[in-house]
Amino acid sequence: MAYFNLSFLALLLLLLPPLALLLILYLIVRPRPVKIPIKNRHVFITGGSSGIGLALAHHAASEGARVSILARSIDKLKEAKNYIQLSTGIDVSIFSADVRDYDAVSKAVEEAGPIDVLIVNQGVFVPEELEKQGLDEVKFMVDVNLIGSFNMIKAALPKMKKGDSMPRSIALMSSQAGQVGIYGYTAYSASKFGLRGLAEALQQEVISHDIHVSLIFPPDTDTPGLTEETKKRPQLTSIIAESSGVMKAEEVAKKAFEGIKSASFIVPCNLEGVLLSIATAGMSPQRSFVMAFVEVVAAGLCSV
Repeated sequence: MAYFNLSFLALLLLLLPPLALLLILYLIVRPRPVKIPIKNRHVFITGGSSGIGLALAHHAASEGARVSILARSIDKLKEAKNYIQLSTGIDVSIFSADVRDYDAVSKAVEEAGPIDVLIVNQGVFVPEELEKQGLDEVKFMVDVNLIGSFNMIKAALPKMKKGDSMPRSIALMSSQAGQVGIYGYTAYSASKFGLRGLAEALQQEVISHDIHVSLIFPPDTDTPGLTEETKKRPQLTSIIAESSGVMKAEEVAKKAFEGIKSASFIVPCNLEGVLLSIATAGMSPQRSFVMAFVEVVAAGLCSV
């Protein structure tokens, strides 16, 4: 009997610290479920004419959203519009603009009208070791991936703040190369890591207006862009990328909208992404006290 009592006491002492931590995190996080509706809302997607952007637009239209897509090529935009209209019966507004041009982006946003869900999805990548890569290519990636995101958000934000009483969302499409640096992706990783700082600070600025920021981290995704990239990237980069597998654009779109609709800040898309999210959680906002607990307990293990 004495042995049983000692065993029970030892178990209790073992469980007490994690249970106390769980309680503290519950009190800190104070979970308040947020649901961001998509049906009958205006969803505006950049880079929406192909790849993940097209899959996002199709998914949003399938859920009954009013969809606007922005990209550079008017021909690809028309093709995307026809495809979505034929497959969903939903008309799509299209805007031809370069996200690097703030005036052009502002004009498109003004014409589109108030946005409820903004998905900043545009992205370019030119894989190469920094020593070999031209600075013009580095600037191109930073300008499109990072500065273009600033331009898009800055143009849309004033009217988003004045939106209806329902919660709104700003989602940024990052990459697993925006969670951990990858050989051959020096410039690309830098441009995607920048999105995290943008998202974390922006969330603090807009949360009082019931605008929720999401940061999406897809792995390699089966898109026309990936096909071109694999022809150019260093062999070691390909070996590293294979460890996380390849997802379909439709799968990424589904995961992205699950995260957006639940107002999740970090949105991983596969198991490797979940582990990376835990390992690199840092000071990022966390809506779930359970995930906050997992991050505190498992971050060290996941980073090994």
